[in-house]
Amino acid sequence: MNLDTKRPKILVVDDYASSRLTLAALLSVEGYEVIEADSGLSALECVRQHYPDLILLDVMMPEMDGFEVCCRLKQEERTRQIPVIFITALCDRRSRIRGLEVGGSDFITKPFDQLELAARVRSLVHQKRLNEEIESMERVLLSIAQTVEDRETCSAYHSDRLAHLTQAFGNFLGLTALENRDLLWGAYLHDIGKIGIPDRILLKTERLTPDEWLVMQQHVTIGVKICEPLHILQGVTPIVRSHHERWDGSGYPDQLRGDRIPHLAQVFQIVDIYDALTSDRPHRPAYSHCDALEAIATEALTGWRNPQLVRQFTEFMATQDSRVPLLRGESPSLRNTDAVETI
Repeated sequence: MNLDTKRPKILVVDDYASSRLTLAALLSVEGYEVIEADSGLSALECVRQHYPDLILLDVMMPEMDGFEVCCRLKQEERTRQIPVIFITALCDRRSRIRGLEVGGSDFITKPFDQLELAARVRSLVHQKRLNEEIESMERVLLSIAQTVEDRETCSAYHSDRLAHLTQAFGNFLGLTALENRDLLWGAYLHDIGKIGIPDRILLKTERLTPDEWLVMQQHVTIGVKICEPLHILQGVTPIVRSHHERWDGSGYPDQLRGDRIPHLAQVFQIVDIYDALTSDRPHRPAYSHCDALEAIATEALTGWRNPQLVRQFTEFMATQDSRVPLLRGESPSLRNTDAVETI
């Protein structure tokens, strides 16, 4: 059902009945379903029962003021996205700042202009509906990604491990909150395009034929087509597309070389390779921490990975586990160099 066909619910919270009546009359004319609460505690109960699209919240109420009500709502996962407009006679700067600090979306001072109030309510309700649609699409994408992971029995919990390790490595590198968010989404969506790869190829335990390998490589471009329409994932699509590129230009799908490979894709692929190597696969047992780092070091020496980033990853792993040594200058030996590259 289209969200726009639902009549939006507005919760009006004020301990004065006359104030609630005024707001209810205005909002009803605008086509909203109005719910009323006369205290902070009753407001919290109404939110749990009705889950409104927006709350008009008085600040100065007995027992629990509007700031406390808003603070409690923003601490709960289910209610934190409901926009709150404070409507109050308070007009000092300190009160406005307090309202924003506890999570309020807007602040309107009594007496208010009815047209202005209606416009602000309309805007915030529309924004909430858009956010809900985005969250629905995100859940669909995550479900598809989980389906892919479930198909590959060898990759169980792979995305969860990547999510944890990429966040820690991103913090070590000093990445921004937005970059870390993109890495987190990348952990779950990087292989979503494998939904379009036939089982006879995706689940094959023997070495792929050249033709089968070409089909497998298409998973990155399929993944981009799935993620691209969602604007919020614009920073994630370079990870999806380029996490199999190589520093020397021998990767796929675009044969990018050096820093032409998006930086987050470079960061992500090192963590991805490390997790793949330290996990059991049908054709080999899991590598130890040290052997996995040596394998990644060899990839840097052979020109596949950014050598500086590999050094940083090894330094980072040393902070995670004191048993993991820093990289040595010599070329390490590998048990099976064919197993290093992930698909």
